[in-house]
This record gives sequence, C-alpha cells and structure tokens, in this order.
Amino acid sequence: MTTRTATELITVTSTRRRRTQGRYGWMLSALTWIVALLTVFPFIWMIITAFKSEVDAVTLPPKLFFEPTLEQFQTAFANNFLPFFQNSITSSVVSVVLVMVLALPAAYALSIRPIRAWRDVMFFLLSTRMLPIAGAIIPIYLISNWLGLLDQTVLLIIMYTAMNLPLAVWLIRSFMVEIPKEILEAARVDGANFYQELWRIVWPMVAPGLAATALLCFIFSWNEFFLARSLTSVQAQTVPLYLVGFISTQGLFLAKLSAASLLATLPVVLAGLLAQKQLVRGLSLGAIK
Repeated sequence: MTTRTATELITVTSTRRRRTQGRYGWMLSALTWIVALLTVFPFIWMIITAFKSEVDAVTLPPKLFFEPTLEQFQTAFANNFLPFFQNSITSSVVSVVLVMVLALPAAYALSIRPIRAWRDVMFFLLSTRMLPIAGAIIPIYLISNWLGLLDQTVLLIIMYTAMNLPLAVWLIRSFMVEIPKEILEAARVDGANFYQELWRIVWPMVAPGLAATALLCFIFSWNEFFLARSLTSVQAQTVPLYLVGFISTQGLFLAKLSAASLLATLPVVLAGLLAQKQLVRGLSLGAIK
C-alpha cells in the first residue's frame, strides 16, 4: 500500500513538472521568436527599402506594396562603389590570413605546450584589447606619416592584423585547451612527431574553431570605421566610409543608403552562410571533452 502511494505521488509530481516545463518552454520559445524578429527586422526593412524609389522610401506610413526598382543599386555602382569594396576586401581578407598565420603558433605555445610565464603573456594580450584606440591614434598617425603609409591599404592591413591578433590568440587557445591530453599522448606514444601531431590531431579538432575565429576577425575588419576614417582620405577608403557619403546636409537618401548598405553586408552574410556549419561547431567546441 505504501509502495503504491509513493509510486502515485512520483507520477503526479512528474506530470506536474512536465506541464510546468511545457508552459514555460512555450513562453521561452515565444520570447525567443520575438527577440529574433526584432533583431532581424532592421535588416529586412533595409532589404525592402533598397528596392524602393526615394519617394516610396520616405512615405509615411511606409508602403508595403510598391513597384520594385534596381535604380538605387545602379546609383551605388555609379558612385564608385567598387574601389571602396576592393579596399575593404583586400584589407579584411589579407589581415585575416595574417592573423591566423600568427595566432596559430602563438595559441599552440600558450595551450598545448605552454611556455614559461604564459599567464603574463595572456594578460599582455588582453591588455592590448583594453586600450582605447582613440588614445593611440595620434602616435599611429605620426608614425604612419613618417613611413609614408597614410592612405594606403597596407596600413589598414597592418592595423587590422594588430587589432584582431589578441582576440584570435585568445579564441584559438581556448579551443586548443579543450583537446584531451590523452589523445595527444597516445599520438606521441605511436610515434607521431611534432608536425604529424599538429596536422593530423590538432588541426582537425580545432578546424571549426579556426573557421569561427576567422569569420569574427573578418567581420571586425570589414566593419571597422575609426581607423579607416583617421588614416585614409581618398585611395584606401573602405565601404563604411562610402556609406557615410549618403548622409549629407541635403538630406538622408534612405533608398540609396539601404541599397549601398545591402551591398556592403553581402560579403559578411555570404561568409556566414558558407561557414555556418563550421561556425556552429566552433562556437560549441567547449563540449569536445
């Protein structure tokens, strides 16, 4: 009798718990959808506005039904969009490649085979991220002027590499630390040398994390504005500076600005879609243990 009562009590408790979890789960799902839609709404609004005429773009209330046009995209290309796009692609891609080449051995030396005083090195890397770039812009400008690098894409590549390198080292090190030491020790017992260990063991296990790190560095470089604004004037200006050109004292050209913004976001969106699988695995690499 006592056993039957206990069983019924457990059953009732489990049923109540499932009902409570179901009710709160539904509420959390609805809240998540609301937050997701609010986050994506500006991007959707930008896409719709990019295909409107200027008259339709400023109409209040906003028009949901209109005649789509590509006139704003033609205007964006006619206003020398491609040189700005080329400067952004060159400075972002090359800086990401340099960051990954430099960050990989640094992260290896700070995680799998840690060097002496590796904590001090990590603190130094973190401290560089805490320095407001506005506080160092005058020395950077004077040194760049002395070296003749002002308004050059090479200068942006150097600055973006320096800007993203500490972040990349931190991220890649966190991925390498998660690799079980037993796997590395087993590979060494089987006779794997340093390069075989690095290429056949470490690389496949941290590849998703490397993809996530590279994509984050690319996004930061692509969206960077302050350094590009301070260190370039004509030849090496990037896409963020091109977008500012649509905001003038004569008014805000919403349709043209939306079309140019859509073109500016395409590389980041395409990179995210292509690396989506690797990005998700990289961001959840902490569960590799």
